[in-house]
Amino acid sequence: QVQLVESGGGLVQAGGSLRLSCAASGSTVSSYAMGWFRQAPGKEREFVASVSWSGFTTYYADSVKGRFTISRDNAKNTVYLQMNSLKPEDTAVYYCAADSSRLNTIASMALDYWDYWGQGTQVTVSS
Repeated sequence: QVQLVESGGGLVQAGGSLRLSCAASGSTVSSYAMGWFRQAPGKEREFVASVSWSGFTTYYADSVKGRFTISRDNAKNTVYLQMNSLKPEDTAVYYCAADSSRLNTIASMALDYWDYWGQGTQVTVSS
């Protein structure tokens, strides 16, 4: 069983940056695909980014491409989401996810692709 705990959320002005972290415990996730999703008030949870076990393959939603970067440190059992040039529409609860299979970039956009979820961290971007 894998437990995921997100951190790093907060309040930031538009144009600012934040780095989210997702620490895994209970089992090593070094061979897992990892991902980030977000859910804004009144909206469905949506895909943000995913990364393969090695970190060599990444995939992004069009809305964050060029602004967000997903990465991982397998030695620390942690995945990161660096968010730059933040916009008010990036305001949401951000969730970390893990899957024990090899990353399928297109399939990773679906909620049911993922085996494990964190509790989320709030990101608020003010205008």
